[in-house]
Amino acid sequence: MLRSSIRQSLVTKVILRSISTTKLGGMNSAPVVVSPSKAEVQAGRLRERNLELAVRSVLQDGLVVIKDAINHDVLDKLNDKMKEDAVILRNAGENSPFNYNRGNLQQDAPPVRAHFEPTIFLNPLATQVTSSVLGPRPKLTFMSGNTAMPAAEGVEPQRQPVHADADFRHPSHPFALVINVGLVDMNPNNGSTELWLGTHATTSIDDQEGAHGERASGRIKEASLERRRAVSPPMQPTISKGSLVIRDLRLWHAGMPNLTAEVRIMLAMIHFAPWYRNQMRLELGEGVRSLVEAEKDLDIRADFIPEQEAMKRYLNRGFGNSYDFNQTP
Repeated sequence: MLRSSIRQSLVTKVILRSISTTKLGGMNSAPVVVSPSKAEVQAGRLRERNLELAVRSVLQDGLVVIKDAINHDVLDKLNDKMKEDAVILRNAGENSPFNYNRGNLQQDAPPVRAHFEPTIFLNPLATQVTSSVLGPRPKLTFMSGNTAMPAAEGVEPQRQPVHADADFRHPSHPFALVINVGLVDMNPNNGSTELWLGTHATTSIDDQEGAHGERASGRIKEASLERRRAVSPPMQPTISKGSLVIRDLRLWHAGMPNLTAEVRIMLAMIHFAPWYRNQMRLELGEGVRSLVEAEKDLDIRADFIPEQEAMKRYLNRGFGNSYDFNQTP
């Protein structure tokens, strides 16, 4: 297993900081990293060169990293709470919302004002990029997370099979982008996601196994993996805390084992194109309503319930493949 950090791509001359890399099949061999200035982060707007790079990387590679976009203090506060929740979910046994294996949990953040930080869940830099790719005011209908648990004593760490989250017949052009936010540094040691850059442009339901709704749906067939590996092998990058990872929903990827003793939590919000008819809705505490209604750049589909009720219900969610990312006819 790869345990060292993957070198970052060379991206621009002055505005962006990164490390040189080679090209494979016309795409980058490591994720492109955009490093916005402090002024860009404070304004919530990327300058034209950075925005162009981010959009090009999403379209070409299916993924881009925007570095230093979120303050670490707000991530630490949320991480403390979600680590406690992760133990509760793990101890639910067969009823735990695990994805493919018990080491990878589907986990929601508490959807109440005390834990709902807009720079995490409604980050304007992320929305600027997704709006540029998908169209103005993309729909936000999914907000959850993936938690890599440390392996229990005596249990062999497991990886997920390579899969695509678009485990249904879907458009051949971009229609949904996932915004991932790690609450800690993510690296090969604590289970950073294995990525197959460029596969978003080739993903077909014919490459996949397992019916939608099964715990193991969306698995990429071995023959397809071998063909792709010959063109561009996968990588398991290091992503610094405070970064946004914007990923095309169609991209092949796999959750990897967490070899450390610490829980590793990565949030996931999905922005759908404004024309895409996904029917999911968020369930949020009433205290979040004012933040949601003030958001002008996202079409947030949400139902609001009393905060006390929201705290009772948010850990009783489904596993990842039980959600329906498809659109109505």
